[in-house]
Amino acid sequence: MLNQLTISELTAKLASRDVSAREITQSCLDQIARVDGKIHAFISYDAADALAQADAADQLLSAKGRDASRPLLGIPIAIKDVLAVKNQPLNCASKILGKFTSTYDATVIEKLKAAGAIVFGRLNMDEFAMGSSTENSAFGATCNPWDITRIPGGSSGGSAAAVAANECIASLGTDTGGSIRQPAALCGCVGLKPTYGRISRYGLVAYASSLDQIGPFTKNVADAATLLGVMSGHDLRDSTSIPQPVPDYTKALTGDIRGLKLGLPKEYMVGGLDPEVKAAVDVAVKKYEELGAEIVEISLPHTDYAIATYYIIATAEASTNLARFDGIRYGARVDGADPAELYSKTRGAGFGAEVKRRIILGTYVLSSGYYDAYYLRAQKVRTLIRQDFLKAFETVDAIITPTTPTAAFKIGEKSDDPLQMYLSDIFTISCNLAGICGVSLPCGFTQNPKLPIGLQLLGKPFGEETMLRLAHAYEQNTAWHQQRIAI
Repeated sequence: MLNQLTISELTAKLASRDVSAREITQSCLDQIARVDGKIHAFISYDAADALAQADAADQLLSAKGRDASRPLLGIPIAIKDVLAVKNQPLNCASKILGKFTSTYDATVIEKLKAAGAIVFGRLNMDEFAMGSSTENSAFGATCNPWDITRIPGGSSGGSAAAVAANECIASLGTDTGGSIRQPAALCGCVGLKPTYGRISRYGLVAYASSLDQIGPFTKNVADAATLLGVMSGHDLRDSTSIPQPVPDYTKALTGDIRGLKLGLPKEYMVGGLDPEVKAAVDVAVKKYEELGAEIVEISLPHTDYAIATYYIIATAEASTNLARFDGIRYGARVDGADPAELYSKTRGAGFGAEVKRRIILGTYVLSSGYYDAYYLRAQKVRTLIRQDFLKAFETVDAIITPTTPTAAFKIGEKSDDPLQMYLSDIFTISCNLAGICGVSLPCGFTQNPKLPIGLQLLGKPFGEETMLRLAHAYEQNTAWHQQRIAI
């Protein structure tokens, strides 16, 4: 089945003309037709447009063959419903945007198209990327392909589920507090969160502007390296984009990690960590030692403050960013007797419960009399958290941790307890506060039921090369990433 193959496998077949881009795309569309009724990874997709893109790719292949400037030519990639794709719906899994259609491409979409990718489909997510389970969607929940009674993680749950279920070859998600790495771990695929500023956020509907980053979901580390290389680079349209040179990440995948130092933070291997998750991570640590890496215990002393800090900063920024959705300029509108009533009715009907909760919390911490006590203090603690990481990186090349404290939990299990839901991101949030890079990759399964377990590697700012080198070496010496879902 072509839809089960990786980017590198498919590009080789396309180069030799063993398969066509149309055949690859049709294989993905057929899989969506077979399984998405159970999984609900996609909000929508345009099969005719995807096949038209595939036919255009085949014409280019016939005329010019493989071209290094188009490393994704003929590869179907699906998109989280928070990124702008021209002439495609853009809802952020919310009612408030109504039937809004994007009028332009996000920078990452421009880059994917320039690289030859077939960009199709809108993937389900927690509304405005606010959630850890993809249950907070106006279009209904997404299910985990390994067990459809369980959540796929969030907020990019549709992106992870689509890759895990082979409905696309790769996908894009966004990561504000773990929203790529956490669902990648729970669905058994690779999810990469780049350094803040590495990939342009232009065309991303903002949740928390100082935390959001766009990144890929893939079936292996090499594909993640390829996509990262395509999407990275400075963009004048994003004031937070950093003018750093973009290396060829695939050249970093040497398999040789001898002499590299991996930090194991003592604060992460604590109570609340599921025994099966801990055991899988312990085995992964031993594997790294066998491969020649040195394991060093480190301390990230401000870890305990990360969740509180995150939920002050993120909600404050969300309160500001979501003020634009007022029913006046675009999206859905509920009429009122005056502008204030129009705003209230529109936002009341358009936003879901979790989005309302975070807007209210964010507005509160920014309000007069509370700004210094909460928001300003959270920014100071954020600085301490970043300094913890920078100090650790003076002695280690990367940091190794679990991605999540447990495997995927049941749909509805934590819906009535927001705090327990927030704790699902306890190991991923600090990475966003510090602005560093992180990747999750498969490192095992629970026994009963069989559910994926994720291993997280955290790298220095703009240290994606070393982080990917470490991830690839582990992956190539284990078989977890080769296990497929019987669905």
